[in-house]
Amino acid sequence: MEINISAVAEAVLKALENGSSTEGDIPVGISNRHIHLSKEHVEVLFGKGYELTPFKDLSQPGQFACEERVTVVGPKKELKNVSILGPVRKETQVELSLTDARSIGIAAPVRESGKVEGTPGCKLIGPAGEVELEYGVMLALRHVHLSPAQAEEAGVKDKDIVSVRIEGERGLVFDNVLVRAGSKHEREVHLDTDEGNAAGCGPDAVAEIIK
Repeated sequence: MEINISAVAEAVLKALENGSSTEGDIPVGISNRHIHLSKEHVEVLFGKGYELTPFKDLSQPGQFACEERVTVVGPKKELKNVSILGPVRKETQVELSLTDARSIGIAAPVRESGKVEGTPGCKLIGPAGEVELEYGVMLALRHVHLSPAQAEEAGVKDKDIVSVRIEGERGLVFDNVLVRAGSKHEREVHLDTDEGNAAGCGPDAVAEIIK
């Protein structure tokens, strides 16, 4: 039996193209508790003129984990060695899981990143000083990062609200997932530790957008 090499190659290519769909293969990133600091608060916590020290690049372009850590203090207790993510932002923002927030006695609302108005505050302690935040503590609204091309491929646009499905022994469908699409974004679903644990997510977890 003669094998049609061209036909086989075409079939393999089509299979590879179908298997690379943005919708069906979006990596899941689990965000542990962390802080985004303003330049003013960096200097209060670490000293005048201090610059954050990049430790590890993150999946989103231009973002990085820092070597520095701080303590987050609530009415009930504190969380030590909380990570800082750079670069600096206009306003300081503390992102916790629901478990974290309840454990330190803060009723933190679910908010989109950057929407700090009306959120509760806390105390931050660094090696050079302390900051009493009037607001900025939140539970991050779960979201999916996509580049413009990836968003077009998935049939969604920036600020859309979608659902995502995660398969597996503890697979779940998460509703109310914000699409964040733009040139500073790269394909990844972001969940906090409570959400990731609920779905049994490991390091290779992937999600599918449900429109």
